Amino acid sequence: MSEPARHSGLGAHRQPGRTADPTGRPTDGRRRRGRARRFAAVCAAALALFTAAPATALPTGGNIRPATDAAASAEYPVVVTIESVSPQLAVQNGTVSITGHVTNAGKSALKGAHAAVRKPVSSKPLQRRSELQGVAARTTPKGEDGVELDSPQYALPELNPGQSQPYTLSVAVSDLGLSESGVYELAVDAWGSTADNPRDRPLGIARTFLPYTQGGNGAQPTKVTTLWPLVHAPVLAAQTFAENDQTVPVLRDDSLATELAPGGRLYELVDTGAKLDGLTWVVDPDLLDAAFAMTKQYRVQKPGSEDGGKPAREDNTVPRQASAAAEAWLNKLRAAVAKPTDQVIALPYADPDLASIAHNGSDLAGMGTALSKAATAGRLTVEGRLSVDTRSDVAWPYQGHLDQQITGIARQAGSGLVLASGTSMPDPDSVNYTLTAVRPIGNGQTAVVADDAVSAPFQKDLSTPKDQTEAAQRFLAETYAITHEQPQNQRGLLVMPPRELTAATAKVLAGALQTATSSDKWLTPVKLDALAQSTPDPKANTTVPSPADYPTQARASELSAAALSGTDKIQDDLDTLMRVLTLPQRVRGPFSAAMVRSLSTEWRTQAPAGNAYRTGVGKYLIELRDAVQVPKKNVVTLAGDTGQLQVSVRNDLTQTVTNLKLRLTSNQPNRLAVGDEMALVLPASQSVTLRFNAQARSNGPVQMTAQLYTTGPDSRPYGDPQPFTVEVTSVTNGVLYVFAGAAVLLVLAALRFVRQRKRRGGQPHEDGDQPVGDGPAQDGPQDTAEAEPEAPDTADGTTGNATGSSTGNTAGGDPAPDGPAQTPRASSPDGRDRAAGDEKVGP
Repeated sequence: MSEPARHSGLGAHRQPGRTADPTGRPTDGRRRRGRARRFAAVCAAALALFTAAPATALPTGGNIRPATDAAASAEYPVVVTIESVSPQLAVQNGTVSITGHVTNAGKSALKGAHAAVRKPVSSKPLQRRSELQGVAARTTPKGEDGVELDSPQYALPELNPGQSQPYTLSVAVSDLGLSESGVYELAVDAWGSTADNPRDRPLGIARTFLPYTQGGNGAQPTKVTTLWPLVHAPVLAAQTFAENDQTVPVLRDDSLATELAPGGRLYELVDTGAKLDGLTWVVDPDLLDAAFAMTKQYRVQKPGSEDGGKPAREDNTVPRQASAAAEAWLNKLRAAVAKPTDQVIALPYADPDLASIAHNGSDLAGMGTALSKAATAGRLTVEGRLSVDTRSDVAWPYQGHLDQQITGIARQAGSGLVLASGTSMPDPDSVNYTLTAVRPIGNGQTAVVADDAVSAPFQKDLSTPKDQTEAAQRFLAETYAITHEQPQNQRGLLVMPPRELTAATAKVLAGALQTATSSDKWLTPVKLDALAQSTPDPKANTTVPSPADYPTQARASELSAAALSGTDKIQDDLDTLMRVLTLPQRVRGPFSAAMVRSLSTEWRTQAPAGNAYRTGVGKYLIELRDAVQVPKKNVVTLAGDTGQLQVSVRNDLTQTVTNLKLRLTSNQPNRLAVGDEMALVLPASQSVTLRFNAQARSNGPVQMTAQLYTTGPDSRPYGDPQPFTVEVTSVTNGVLYVFAGAAVLLVLAALRFVRQRKRRGGQPHEDGDQPVGDGPAQDGPQDTAEAEPEAPDTADGTTGNATGSSTGNTAGGDPAPDGPAQTPRASSPDGRDRAAGDEKVGP
C-alpha cells in the first residue's frame, strides 16, 4: 500500500468566501466580524474580572504555572495545553469538550487574546502513522494545523508574564468537517497581541489527536498484548530474627507497606488491572514472598544498619505487627489473575538483570546456575502464592533492549521467549505497514517486539492532566491507524510499559485500552501466549543487534563486573558453608534468595541501595562463616623434642557443624613436624580441642598455620588461616651436661688406652706434632684439656650448649602415644591454648 500524498494546499479545504493565511488565520470580512465579537467578549470578560474574585490576575500563586511544557519565544510567547478531551473517541452528531490552560510565558502582557479550536486542514483523516509523527513533531503554529473556528472561542483576560488561565471549549463534531472514520488532528490555539507588539497574530498552539468513527468499518481488530508488571526493589534481608522459637523475617525498610496499602502504587496497579480483561501480568516472585512475610510479625532494619552485615538483634531492628494490607493485597491479586482471559508470567526470582550479567558476568561460573535456579524458584513461588498456572520461560531484559549476548544468556537460563523493544529490532523502512510483533530470532528463540510509538507514551509517570491526555490520545490514534492500514490483515501488538509502572500511568493506559476495545473495537486484548503463536510476517526484521549497538545510556546503569564478581563469590562461600551445616535449610533458602536479589534489575534506578544490599549480604555471610573458627593465639610452648600441640575450634552457630577437618602446617618442617590432619564434629555453641603429635629437631620459635578444610574428594579451605608461633625448648640443662661429660670421659679413656699400648710397642704416635719419647706419657688434667673437642656450631650459627639449638638434640623422653586425640576442652582463663607434653606448656 503506497502512502497517500499529503495535502499541503489550503484552497481546496477553505470554507466558501473565506481565506486563511499560513498560520490558519481567517482574512475575509468574517474576520472583521469575528474581531467585533471578540472585542465584545473581551469587554464582558473584563467586566467579570472587576466584579468577581480576580483569581486569574494574581501575580503569584493561584493559577500561575511555569511555562515548562513547551518552548516559548518572542514570536510565540504563549504555552497552550490540552488537559482533557471528552469523549476520547468522536462519533457522528456528537460534541467534543476540550479543557486546558493558556499560560503567558513571555515578557509582556497579553492583550485581547482568545483561545479557539482549529478545524482540520483536510476533511480526510491522517491515514499513515508517519503523518501522526509529523503532527506530533510540530512546535509552532503552522498552516497545516487548519483554520480557526469562529465558534467556540474563549476570551482571555489580560495575562501578565507568568500568569495562567484555564479554558473550556465545546465543539460540535459536525463543525470540524470530518468526512469519514479515521484519526484527525485536534488543535487549540491562542490569538491576540502583546503589550510590546500590538499586531494580532497567533501566540501559541497545542495539538492532540481525535479518532472519529462512523461505525461499521469491518476492519479486523488488532490483537494487543499488554504487559502489567508487578515488581518492587528487594526488601527481604538475608538475616532472620529468632523469637519464641520462631523465625521472624527481616526487611531492609518498610517501603512496601505503603505501596500495598490503598492508594499505594502496587495496590492501585492490582485494583486497576482487575477491571481489565486480557492482561498479561508480569510478576516478580520475590515481591510475593515479601508481601507474604508481612502477613505475620516481621522486623525492619534500622536506618544505617542495612549494609553492616550483622545478625538481626533487638538493637538494630524494629518490630512490626502483621500487615492486614499485605494480606488483603495478596487476596485481591489472586482474584484478579484468576480470570480466564488473563495470563501470569513468572519472572526469575528477584528479577535478575540479564543485560548486566550478559555484558559483565557471563564468564562467572556461578551465574548460569543462579539464573536457572531463579527461574525454577520463580515459577514455584508464583504458582504457590497465587494458586495459578504460570509461564516462566520468558526473558524481559532491562527496558527491552536486546543484543546477541543477552539472547545467549537468556537461552542458557531456559528462556525461549524474549520481550524486546522496537528500538532493538525496528521494522524495515521498505515496509509501509505495521508488522506483527512476533519475530523468530534463531536457536529456538522467539522475540516479541513492542511497538515503540504505542508503548512510548507510557514510559514515564503521567502525573499531569496534560501528559495523561497526550498519552491516551496518541495511543488511540496509533492503534486506530494500525488497524486501518490494512483492514483485512490482522496484526498483533505488544504494549510494554516500564517495570516501575506508576498508578497514574496505569490508569491512563487502562482507560485507553477500554476505549479502543469497547468503542468500535479496533483492538482485541489477548494473552502473551496467543500473540506468541501468531504467524510471523516474512518481511519482519529478525536480526538481533550486536553488543556494540546496545544503548550507551542503558549500559551506564548496569551492575558492574566487580559487583557481579562479589555476588558470585557469595554463592561460592555459601556452597562451602552448606557442606558443614547439619541443618543447611535454615541458611540455604534466605541466602540463595538474597544472592539473587543482589542481581535484581530494580537496582538500575536505585544504585546506592543496591550496593548497600550486596555489601550487607556479603558481610553477613562472612559473619556466619567465621562463627566456626580457630580462635586467635600468639605463642604456644613445646617442652622437649616430642609432645602434643593442643588447638581448639569454636562453633558459635546454633546448630552442629560437621564435615570439617583441621590441618596444622609448619613453616619449617625440618625443625618441627606435626601429625596428620584431624576430622572434627562441633556441637552447637561449643568448643572442641584437638591434640596433634609434634616432634622437634631444633630449639627456638617455629611459625605454624591452622586451617580448617571441608572433607570429601573436593575438599576446600573453610574460613581464613590462623597463624601462630610454637616456641620449642630442649630438655633440662643438667641432663645435657651429664650426657656430654660422660661422652668426653669415654673418649679420653679410649685415647689414653691406645697411646699407652703404642708406647709399650715402640711405635710412633700417629700425630706428627706430638714428640716421641721413651718415658711414659704424662697423666693429668692437661691431657684432658688438650683432648676435649671444641663445641661445634649449630645450624643457625649459635654455639652448641645446654640451651642452644643443637641439630643432634633429638633425645629426651619417650615419644607420645600414636594416634590423634580429640578432647573437648575449655580454653584457659587467659584465653591461650597449651600444648600437652611431659610438662605443662607456659603462656
